[in-house]
Amino acid sequence: MHEVTDVCSPLEAFYRFVPQKNLFFLDSALPIKGISRYSFLGFQPFLIMKTKHRKITLTDKDGILEIEGNPIEHLRELLKQFSLKNTDDSIPFQCGVVGYFGYDLCHFIERLPSKAIDDIGLPDMYMGFYDTIISYDNLLEKCYVIGVDFGLDDTLEDRMKQIIDVLCGKSDSGYESTYHTPKPRINETTLRFNFTKELYLNAIRHIKDYISAGDVYQVNLSQRIEAHLDIPPYELYRILRSVNPAPFSCYLNFDDIAVISSSPERFLNVHARRVQTRPIKGTRPRGKDAKTDEIMKQALLSSPKDDAELIMIIDLERNDLGRVCDYGSIKVTERKVLEAYPTVYHLVSTIEGDLHERYDLIDLLKATFPGGSITGAPKIRAMQIIDELEPTQRSVYTGAIGYIGFNGDADLSIAIRTFITKDKTVYFQVGSGIVADSNEEEEYEETMHKAKALMDSLKPCPIASS
Repeated sequence: MHEVTDVCSPLEAFYRFVPQKNLFFLDSALPIKGISRYSFLGFQPFLIMKTKHRKITLTDKDGILEIEGNPIEHLRELLKQFSLKNTDDSIPFQCGVVGYFGYDLCHFIERLPSKAIDDIGLPDMYMGFYDTIISYDNLLEKCYVIGVDFGLDDTLEDRMKQIIDVLCGKSDSGYESTYHTPKPRINETTLRFNFTKELYLNAIRHIKDYISAGDVYQVNLSQRIEAHLDIPPYELYRILRSVNPAPFSCYLNFDDIAVISSSPERFLNVHARRVQTRPIKGTRPRGKDAKTDEIMKQALLSSPKDDAELIMIIDLERNDLGRVCDYGSIKVTERKVLEAYPTVYHLVSTIEGDLHERYDLIDLLKATFPGGSITGAPKIRAMQIIDELEPTQRSVYTGAIGYIGFNGDADLSIAIRTFITKDKTVYFQVGSGIVADSNEEEEYEETMHKAKALMDSLKPCPIASS
């Protein structure tokens, strides 16, 4: 580990390393105490794992290997192979696996139907294994270049020195910045939805029928929006970061796929076997002035419906954690907290527990994935209804994004407020939690409130470079 002084900011470092292959930027763009202190950046992993159904593709310096199997279990075996013990825990992530778990990996955890169309065709899982990363401590304003030597080659120190030279401005990364020039993007008339409004409202009515019949208590129903994109994905990330900074902002660039996220929601954090999840339930748009903003805030805090939804999801998450955590260790450390974001208010809870000694992080993932806040309760029945009513597969949306360290620690966000780009098309998805007393029009409008920051990022407007 090398501490680096007189370096550029995390965002400028991101720009400098944009040309690098398989770049990731886990960016704490919105500081929240105890949640978003560090930013991490890396590129050129020594191993790439991508999966589709049971097909697993592994790529390293020696070539490509294709095998068949359970992708989640294969990831477990790879993590064992590259496990590190007794690492310095002053920085939570010191090299490891970075990428996404797509929602549709749920089929390897539960027996579920698969009727929705897979029209984008993205990998179900895409993970890079990184032995060199850049770590920024945003609180102390310190930067570290961290490397782990698995004996795979003899270039580690040279690579770390090259990274330090670029961070300090001693070496050219090859990137010529264009981010000062605003470019035309799209207008709302070019957006394409996978639901018409009437079909979405009708799907809500179907869910309410299931609730009335006693099948389910809550279902998260989502709709997908897509448009042509004629700017590079990293430019879109820069704009989204400016419009809607979030504690779990991130940029992943794998081959022809980019994942661009401003997620507010932590799915799982693991540190020294202490587990935390922070589900979101309850949303209101920000007001146009201080008076209406306060009205919106108080309406959310005093809403019986949103409070009931939050309690339901707390119970679900406690139950999921209870499958792999020590008996008696699970606590609701925050029952209801209001968090403010540029376009919306959210209600958030925090649930914590201690991972039982017989279980590892993959067991935890299998017990909790996908998150309860973006599926419903009971979770399995809610996922069955989602597959029945949503016309296209969710892909990355409502999966998980983040890191798993070689030391067993992890931090994963829920993939919401997230763009996917492929072949100059951008996709994003927004949902709403449907319960017995849901108003169809209001639930539809909630999805549009959540989409606002993403849609604003796609409109033609100059954005400052900061």
